[in-house]
Amino acid sequence: MQYRIATLSNAAVGIFWGIIEVTVYRIFFIFAGNQTVINTAAFTLPQLISYLWLIQILLALSPHNIEGDLLAKIDGGDIGIELCRPLDLYAHWFARTAASKISPLLLRGAPVLVFALLMPAGWRLGPPDSVAGFLLMLVSCALSLLLGTAYTMLVTSVRMNVTWGNGPMHIILLLGMVFSGAYLPLQLWPDSLQRLLLFQPFAGYMDIPLRLYIGTMRPNEAALGFGLQIFWIFAFVLIGRAIMKKRLRKTIVQGG
Repeated sequence: MQYRIATLSNAAVGIFWGIIEVTVYRIFFIFAGNQTVINTAAFTLPQLISYLWLIQILLALSPHNIEGDLLAKIDGGDIGIELCRPLDLYAHWFARTAASKISPLLLRGAPVLVFALLMPAGWRLGPPDSVAGFLLMLVSCALSLLLGTAYTMLVTSVRMNVTWGNGPMHIILLLGMVFSGAYLPLQLWPDSLQRLLLFQPFAGYMDIPLRLYIGTMRPNEAALGFGLQIFWIFAFVLIGRAIMKKRLRKTIVQGG
């Protein structure tokens, strides 16, 4: 019962937050008329509403925190047990972190998806721009899962052997969320920053898959989005592995 209530409350937060964001952006689009702020926007209102609902559905793909059990092992010294196992510690933790994102995605995302589809016209999640865009979006979401996991593992590697608490870790993860478009769609940022925002690593969490769904990134441009996601996956994995290898050389486990 405890886990079911937690799951339902998490989904309720996503639904409530989605309604708030849709309401706010509808006000701006409807009552701003033909003001410059709307003319420079890269979205139509239906596209933006779909974007906002998809953020709430796919939010679990983005890195919010280090996987709870792994953080407990780092803080409690149980990492010593992990080191006794004949396995690749980075790959083992990578798989655990990825798995910890899939369950919340299904448990939170499914109720939000159903609610978003049942909303009245002008408020609901719209259909994808094209079948090809939808299929490419699914591929991009799979890459987003790997990208978010790779970045979480990089932060996990940095957190090892650190005694100054979790504050800086949360700041690092929060910056990734801001630049993923989760709080403000990247295409609503200033035009002068658009190219930089697309090429920075965190656009691969949310923005690139959602562009493919709503049609602001055409199917023939998907190769660029996939290439950026794959590049940053490999970059984060290589950096995370190097940091973990260095940290493990200095790991000290106390106790008996």
